[in-house]
Amino acid sequence: MAASTTAHDNAQQTLLDTYAALLDSVMHMHQLADKDQWAELIDQRTHYVLLVEKLRELDASVTLDAAAQQHKAELLEAILEQDVEIRRQLIARRDELGRLINVSQRQRSLHRAYAPQQGRGSVPGDDDQMSRSS
Repeated sequence: MAASTTAHDNAQQTLLDTYAALLDSVMHMHQLADKDQWAELIDQRTHYVLLVEKLRELDASVTLDAAAQQHKAELLEAILEQDVEIRRQLIARRDELGRLINVSQRQRSLHRAYAPQQGRGSVPGDDDQMSRSS
């Protein structure tokens, strides 16, 4: 019976340690978002997804006692708080990129509209004077 209890305790600890690792990962991702390190954030997401997959497997096979369930709930709450903040920052970044893309598209449209006229002379009305003098 002692071996069974030890195995169960180890499984619980492994599950809680994985939740703690997920919290560390999401906190790191939050720091990256705070520093506008978007490429690094995307790289870190791979690690995050692997931890979530591991948790999915562990959660299906490990039954937690009341204390472990409470600790898991606390970890999950902290993870979700970090996740909400990261999502808020990602939405703000998406909106910023959308504005930049919109400005770039307008500049390109203006360039297309006015570029052909740039080769004809920089002063409006120059063409009229040239045709009169010839």
